[in-house]
Amino acid sequence: MLHFLKKHPIKIGLLLVLGLVWLFCLPKQLFNEPTSTVLKSREGLMLGARIADDGQWRFPKQDSVPHRFEQCILNFEDEYFYWHPGFNPFAITKALWENLTTEGRRGGSTLTQQVIRLSRKNQERTYWEKVIEIFQATRLELRFSKKEILNLYATYAPFGGNVVGLETASWRYFGISSQDLSWGQAAALAVLPNAPALIFPGKNEKILKQKRDRLLLKLFKNEVIDQTTYELALAEQLPGKPFALPEITPHLTEKLRNDHQGTQLTSTINYSLQQQINEIARKNYESLRQNEIHNLAILILDVHTREVLAYVGNSPTTSEHDHFVDIIQRPRSTGSILKPFLYAAMLDEGSLLPHTLIADIPTSVNGYSPQNFDKVFNGAVPASVALAKSLNVPAVRMLQDYGLQKFYHQLQKLQQKNINKPADYYGLSLILGGAESSLWDITKAYAGMASTLNHFNVSSSEYKPNEFLEPIYKLGEKAAFGKNQFQPEVFNAGAIYHTLKALEEVNRPTGEENWTFFSNAQAISWKTGTSFGFKDAWAVGVNARFAVGVWVGNADGEGRPGLTGLQAAAPILFESFDKLPKAEGFKIPYDELIETEICTKSGHLAGIYCDKTEKDWIPKNGTRTMVCAYHQQVFLDESEQFQVNSSCYELAAMKTKNWFSLPPVMEYYYAPKHPEYQSLPPFKSGCLKEGEHLMQFIYPKKNEAILLPKNFKEQTNPVVFKLAHRNPETTVYWYIDKKFIEATQTFHEITYQPEPGKHLLTVTDQQGNSLSRRIEIETNFN
Repeated sequence: MLHFLKKHPIKIGLLLVLGLVWLFCLPKQLFNEPTSTVLKSREGLMLGARIADDGQWRFPKQDSVPHRFEQCILNFEDEYFYWHPGFNPFAITKALWENLTTEGRRGGSTLTQQVIRLSRKNQERTYWEKVIEIFQATRLELRFSKKEILNLYATYAPFGGNVVGLETASWRYFGISSQDLSWGQAAALAVLPNAPALIFPGKNEKILKQKRDRLLLKLFKNEVIDQTTYELALAEQLPGKPFALPEITPHLTEKLRNDHQGTQLTSTINYSLQQQINEIARKNYESLRQNEIHNLAILILDVHTREVLAYVGNSPTTSEHDHFVDIIQRPRSTGSILKPFLYAAMLDEGSLLPHTLIADIPTSVNGYSPQNFDKVFNGAVPASVALAKSLNVPAVRMLQDYGLQKFYHQLQKLQQKNINKPADYYGLSLILGGAESSLWDITKAYAGMASTLNHFNVSSSEYKPNEFLEPIYKLGEKAAFGKNQFQPEVFNAGAIYHTLKALEEVNRPTGEENWTFFSNAQAISWKTGTSFGFKDAWAVGVNARFAVGVWVGNADGEGRPGLTGLQAAAPILFESFDKLPKAEGFKIPYDELIETEICTKSGHLAGIYCDKTEKDWIPKNGTRTMVCAYHQQVFLDESEQFQVNSSCYELAAMKTKNWFSLPPVMEYYYAPKHPEYQSLPPFKSGCLKEGEHLMQFIYPKKNEAILLPKNFKEQTNPVVFKLAHRNPETTVYWYIDKKFIEATQTFHEITYQPEPGKHLLTVTDQQGNSLSRRIEIETNFN
């Protein structure tokens, strides 16, 4: 050996150089072409695709080559594929002889050589190019297995026009996956890379059929297929005009293109459910557009896994009106959809009990005066009812009591990423739609609450961290919740349970009102929201298994009459729930609740004067709340028509009674709606209790400047002063700056136009009781 090395050093050197060239002759990345973005359902069915950046339909590499296509391509192109080292010397010799002795041209290339040719993108067919292909083909055989080489060919072979790759061609020409190709279809596609121009519809069909039929005959003779299969394959139609690719979830496909361009992803989307939800969206769109409402979105999440099961990003139409906008990801005014989070936060903190009475009276905070949707005040309502009826005034008062900054911080923990300005920027209007969030973030927050409650009940009273993480739409990906912990991520299970129970009582839309009477009906905790100006309609609901979010409106922000959560979005919500499996109700988290006596009328902890009480399970922190302040013990005369005290009445003749009594302004609005309510009897003459408030101003509020605007005729409008009195039948005398204005009885309100400036407003009843308030009048000169 040493003698040979010394005798032929140049030859040895050349061989070493050639060996090194051969070893490194292939680029590290054989193909750098951009690929299409492809989205599939959890069952492996096509949901949508986006073309590659170079304008080619080129799907990413598949896991394997289907058996039928493999047999077809091997019998047509390279029968000895699994035996040769990358080139076939017999085929090359035969092709070379035919090229030299006849006018025809024969290639003799193996599939491995063709992969090299595709990677080099060299269109010249010279003998030198053939030598390079053979050289690199042998190296390719060392790097990859035969199956991998076959897969590379199936991925990058041209199939006519801008269709590249077997999977792409299968969908474009037959509308099915390559795994589902018949023998006739597989044979037709196998002959195309050899002459891709044959695919043009209406042209060369005879030649294409001849090639395919010859291949089928060969498969039959080689006993790959039987006679029946052969005859059936011959009768199959040839591929024609390319099919449009499926567009089952166009907006989720676009999201995939933006997030992971050029990839193929098997999603968590349930194909059958998605088709049903698409039909619900289509049907409701046809109805809504009659009112010039053109956009809607539907999102369905699995509460346990946080997987996206259905995704309708916008109306199913190809017309204008911003159809291509993915509404699910766009921030929109939240309307009332955040109210359950405030209710849960106050229950969690212990500043509220589930049915505590909340004032629903005219309210003004630094010039901000919220109104209920129906423009009516109720005086006082249980907190659960205020939530179920989505009353605005109680919500604003609750937010003021809880604290704007604290609630803003809770929203950040709920991962409401579009509520990103300082809390003071939103003010108290935050709870009524002053902020924006997306259907994606809102639905995941409701799902997070349901999941928190579920997990607590099945995990020995523990919580999961990261309950409000991003939903998942990639199949196989697991939500990164982390290890169990003893503290909740945001709200405890007791607060969430009472919140979701209150939301079960929300009045359902037409056709769903009597749901409790049907055995197949299911309890759904749900909430609607309507933004100012009727621009956004929301409906979001959860049960123990699923969370469904719906948004309806116009993407350009145009408001429409009737565009409310109850009328426009809620019907879609319940139609969507009807397509889902029935779920059991939420279980009671006893370990986060405590049983205690509650005042039936006020919803507070029972006080010593509460005549009707009941046992209820409340969040543990609820024991911090005050006992009922609306029940008091009163002393009456023998006729029980007047209140008395020891200064004016004999103790032995007094009668004691427990009485439910609201403050004057609350009573003013509460009493007409509650015939069973009895106002406190007036005090007997000379028996007025010290500090007792017989009168209270409804308007104006304390320390509030009053603006008198001008109308279209440049005339200054007057102001309406209102007063609540324990005894409406009493005559009340009104004075401004000690000047008598008017006397009122029963309805204590007057219309008056004071001069601009500061004034003293005084009222005196016929018993001589007085009340005063300083006011400041401003005039709008604009």
